[in-house]
Parts: sequence; C-alpha cells; structure tokens
Amino acid sequence: SEIMTKGHSERLGGLARDAVAEAGGFDAIDRIGVTVGPGSFTGLRVGLAFAQGLGAALHRPVVGVSTLDALAASVENPTRAALIDARRGQVYARFWRDGAPDGPPEALSLEQAGECAAALGAGAVLVGSGAPLMVEAAPLAVVDDRPGPLPEAIARLAAAVDPGAAPPTPLYLRAPDATPPTRLPGQPRAQKPS
Repeated sequence: SEIMTKGHSERLGGLARDAVAEAGGFDAIDRIGVTVGPGSFTGLRVGLAFAQGLGAALHRPVVGVSTLDALAASVENPTRAALIDARRGQVYARFWRDGAPDGPPEALSLEQAGECAAALGAGAVLVGSGAPLMVEAAPLAVVDDRPGPLPEAIARLAAAVDPGAAPPTPLYLRAPDATPPTRLPGQPRAQKPS
C-alpha cells in the first residue's frame, strides 16, 4: 500500500510485482483485493482497472474493499473513525462504536465530522489523512494520521467476503472536482460581444 498523488499507473506494476513475490508467486493468490474508495477519482480508476486486468489474466476473482473500512481495520481500537481528507472543507468518514459501523460512509463538512468524532469519546482512535483535521474538535481522541490502510487489512477484509457480494465498483461520495468541457475539440470559442 503506497499513497500517491501522481504517477499511479507508473508505480502500480512494480508494487504489484513486489506483492506477488512476497505472497510466494501467482499460484499463492486465490483472489485480488482492491480498495474501491472513496478517494481520488483518477487513483481509483487506475487501481480498479489494474486489479481487474490482473484478475482476468490470472482467472482470479477481484474483491472490492471500502478504503474507509480498510483504514479502520488497520487499527485495533473498536471505537474509531476512518477519515480521509477530501479537500474543499470536507472529509470522507465512517465511524465505529464497539467494533460495529455506526452508519454508512459519508462526505461530511469538517464541522459535522468533528461533532461525530467528539461524540465517540475519550480514547477513540481517529485514523487516516483526515484525522489531524479533527484534533481541535475531538481533543480526547488518539490521532493516527497514516495516509492509507495497511495491506494486511485490505487482504483480511477481501478474504472475509464472498467475491460476488463485494464487486470492484468505485465508491464515490461526491461529484468529481473536474468538470466536462463546454465545447467539443475543434469547435470555436464563443465570441464575446463587442
């Protein structure tokens, strides 16, 4: 597991090669676990396409795992919050109490997430790139600012589900930041009135 802001496609092959070697070769792989988001639009698409291509080549099922669930599974505390900095004053968040999810993944404002994090109480673990943003709102929580889930957590979650019940489908909690072009290539730009 490596967090990248750019160069996803360039690094992914080498990372996969290293993971396969560590697992003992392709024959040791019975399924492929891949995080499905929430996260960067491009990063998700690249990772999902790579995992699906590898699964097709190896004739192995590809299992989708929520990035928030994998982050939460990376820490042992049963009362925790997985928080990913979504920029624009938001975090992608999911909360757990006593080991059970306390609702679905959501895109929340920093204020909303801070209230939810504070409600978890003293000793709760806040994990992920969005965790440091909650320090003032939840001063009694423990902050674990790891940027991504442990590979072992992804593998554990992927091994625990029926592949048919966890398809590798992207989980988007808000619209992409990019907007489609207003004109087609080759079309002239609109003229401003003089």
